[in-house]
Amino acid sequence: MDPIFSGKILKKYSVQYFQCTFCGYVCTENPYWLDESYKHSINITDTGMISRNIYASKIITCMLFLFLKKKSKGLDYGGGYGILTRLLRDIGFDFYWRDPFTQNLFAQGFEYPKNCNEIEVITAFENFEHFIYPLVDLEKIFSISHNIIFSTELLPNPVPKPEEWWYYGLEHGQHISFYSKQTLQTIAEKFGVYYYSYNSLHFFTHKKINKIFWKFVCIFGVRFIFPLIQFKMKTKTFEDMYFLMDTGEK
Repeated sequence: MDPIFSGKILKKYSVQYFQCTFCGYVCTENPYWLDESYKHSINITDTGMISRNIYASKIITCMLFLFLKKKSKGLDYGGGYGILTRLLRDIGFDFYWRDPFTQNLFAQGFEYPKNCNEIEVITAFENFEHFIYPLVDLEKIFSISHNIIFSTELLPNPVPKPEEWWYYGLEHGQHISFYSKQTLQTIAEKFGVYYYSYNSLHFFTHKKINKIFWKFVCIFGVRFIFPLIQFKMKTKTFEDMYFLMDTGEK
């Protein structure tokens, strides 16, 4: 790791950034400011949280229906308030929530069951950039499933300085790890999976997918494919309500 520049986090901490000379991964120095950054686990500048989760639920629907087993269990890793888990269950997928740092507000009763070995797919939207030690978290994730749908903004080329790229998140200090395509390809090779990417949407999977079809789904899936799939799905909204009534969940 070579030092590349420094940036001012939370408007007061001068922080050194480093880059891997092999895969292009960029990270901060040891993030000693995180207790302050995570005073609120969801930072107030994340104004795109709702629209992002709505989009994610639709593109994930397309990917589950077309590339994986739509009736298998899924886990939203780092699921925040539970918005995405609830949206996916409302569409009809058997999804569960996990996030040790945030209160589950919208998917209560559907927390990830411990020792569950039936998870077909993991979703992790806007999580990777929060990992202090990415390979430690990835070991945990891949131990659950080798199908991972996730989002993170890729590093531009050349790597921008902190004041030139909004995704560094200097104002909140929660973003500490940043990835290039080569970084994610290196991770895929390490864990023995294929890697597919389109803009900020990424997919690790043990299945080989036609790259042209993958790109087609990424571009047209939400607008044209999702409505057709949703028509075929059976929502779990009322099923979940009766389940929670029977189990006494509040």
